[in-house]
Amino acid sequence: MTATRPNFYANVSRTFDLAAAFGVYPPGLLDQIKRCNSVYLMEFPLRRANGSIDVIRAWRAEHSHHRLPLKGGIRYSPQVNQDEVTALATLMTFKCAIVDVPFGGAKGAVQIDTSTCTDDEIERLTRRYTHELVKKNFIGPALDVPAPDFGTGSREMAWIADTYVQLRPNQIDALGCVTGKPVDEGGIHGRTEATGRGVFFALREVCAHTADMQRLGLTPGIEGKRVVVQGFGKVGYWVARFCDEAGARIVGLAERDGAIAAPGGLDLEQVKQHRDATGSLLHFAGADTLSRSADVLELDCDVLIPAALEGQITASNADRIRARIVVEGANGPTTPEADEILHAKGILVVPDIYANAGGVIVSYFEWLKNLSHVGFGRLEKRYQESAYGRLLSTIESATGTTISADERRAVIRGADELTVVNSGLEEIMAVAYAEIRDTLLRRPEIRSMRMAAMVNAINKVARSYLSMGVFP
Repeated sequence: MTATRPNFYANVSRTFDLAAAFGVYPPGLLDQIKRCNSVYLMEFPLRRANGSIDVIRAWRAEHSHHRLPLKGGIRYSPQVNQDEVTALATLMTFKCAIVDVPFGGAKGAVQIDTSTCTDDEIERLTRRYTHELVKKNFIGPALDVPAPDFGTGSREMAWIADTYVQLRPNQIDALGCVTGKPVDEGGIHGRTEATGRGVFFALREVCAHTADMQRLGLTPGIEGKRVVVQGFGKVGYWVARFCDEAGARIVGLAERDGAIAAPGGLDLEQVKQHRDATGSLLHFAGADTLSRSADVLELDCDVLIPAALEGQITASNADRIRARIVVEGANGPTTPEADEILHAKGILVVPDIYANAGGVIVSYFEWLKNLSHVGFGRLEKRYQESAYGRLLSTIESATGTTISADERRAVIRGADELTVVNSGLEEIMAVAYAEIRDTLLRRPEIRSMRMAAMVNAINKVARSYLSMGVFP
């Protein structure tokens, strides 16, 4: 997969400027919304297992303080740079606004190739990074709440939480300093698959509108659609799985070392077993092997889901994209130039700032859980089951029918944490899409879903600033 574009932030700013032209806000307010509030660059030593010392470069960018705390993942990558971190923090502000999650946008990164590190080295650099953030007040449940991103996961988030708790032992809400933690260490059920599930919900909402599908030459619904997913990790695997369970046909998958394609469809569990056994998707039995990950983008399909890294669909390959719908599971997978080409071809692009918001939505739920010190469903589950049981008994008495034990269990089951989380995620994604689609229908001058989503985000952030009295 290609390295991050050095002008990623410029491309994000360009999209903002295009969307801002549809509004009525004064230039000063728009300039404030657009700019990144602060970027903290840190460099610290890491002693390697062989005794040598490397100087590690890391960042935390805080884009907008119109809402507190700020929210954004931490990625570990050898290619990461300040431009990328700033761009991703900016996108996070608008992503949170679109789905009405009350956070400002932030992003963090450590410039490291974790494949060259031992587990002990990764732990020590994670804890040192956390120390640096604490020293400058760039982390805290009321200030800035990181989460996993590319190259990090629940393990790293647990180390961050543990380090923060040690440094702030009297803070009762200390576990709320970071999300994406293991469930038994303050995390929440459903966070691992949240971004992929959110992408699936976005696709489902798009495919639910008959008129929109007819314009694309497609039938409503996900069932039967040919889907290609670039990326088979924390986002790609889960969205592919959910699409497969909904009756779609997965005809292409890719990771950084190449891709596989099968017009008749791939068995996801067999692919996963093959990848786990060999370390690669390549040479899966019954599928064609493609030497480049980017080749999968050009396969004939109905839905293309780039769920890898930035800058995958560019002006050089956009004209060869054959999908009718592109759902951006990754951040910034499509360049502005490519976006224009896709629009001219009549391809519907579901933008990243909406489509991959599932992660931050469920992180919001985890943060609320940490602040309330009680899991979702814990208080009401038994009451719900008792109430549903009484209702079924009343129905049996009134109708003279008998409901089987299996049917009774299925009906009276109260909502546990995972059920509540998935229901909340589904509702938020559905409402946000309805708002975006409504903007497109009401304002025909806004021709793309990306512009409509960004217009909605700017409106919400602007109203927040204005309500604060910052711009009388």
